[in-house]
Amino acid sequence: MSSVEESTAVRPGPPPRPPAHDLLSGRTAVITAAAGAGIGAATARRFLEEGARVVLGDRHARRLRVAVAALSEEFGSRQVAGLPCDVTDEEQVAALFELAEERHGALDVVVNNAGLGGTAELTTMTDEQWDAVVGTTLGGTFRCTRAALRRMRARGTGGVVVNNASVAGWRAQHGQAHYAAAKAGVMALTRCAAVEAAAYGVRVNAVAPSLALHPHLSKVTTPELLEELVRREAFGRAAEPWEVANVIVFLASGYSSYMTGETVSVSSQRA
Repeated sequence: MSSVEESTAVRPGPPPRPPAHDLLSGRTAVITAAAGAGIGAATARRFLEEGARVVLGDRHARRLRVAVAALSEEFGSRQVAGLPCDVTDEEQVAALFELAEERHGALDVVVNNAGLGGTAELTTMTDEQWDAVVGTTLGGTFRCTRAALRRMRARGTGGVVVNNASVAGWRAQHGQAHYAAAKAGVMALTRCAAVEAAAYGVRVNAVAPSLALHPHLSKVTTPELLEELVRREAFGRAAEPWEVANVIVFLASGYSSYMTGETVSVSSQRA
């Protein structure tokens, strides 16, 4: 097919959502940045559909209350809890994990979804911009992974951590040095944490999405960049957040029992 034919070809939209298979029945999961419209929220819903109990963290308290209320009405109040949590604050991270243990007596899965993006060239990027993106994206993942491993090691019955990285951690992108550095750091943190955690039966993996479109992303990303990113995708569209969440479910489930230290690309990017 020529490039002209390829650009004008009608590509299919997202496939139907797959049915649930009870892959996470009886498990308790903490999910950060889970109250928006993106991957975190989609993961919370998929986990609930797969039978998990979820404890949601998000720094936006009002949005979190709305999300918890909606999910509780649909899945039952015993299955859903939430606590405002800024992952750059150690006390708030500790409180979120304590809520999960107090409410359910155990912690089985942690999904580190919190991250911060932005666009700025290095020559004009401020220290504050760098620190905000790296501090939330990499620092927050570090804090929550540390909290998870401490609790899972003490419990002695294993567990799973899934981190949200990005293909930006592998690929160069104009104006994204802080974000790419943070996501590459998440990948490295995942590998090192996995080596340490294997001794007590805990697996640590990551997903690396290319582009999962949701309303918040369009607010913090220029239309030009979004258009460029969509053009790179072989399917001619961004991923639906639930398509990334499906892979997180897989990594959290027993189907990935021999995987640790891996970063799974959830992408159709061609370059």
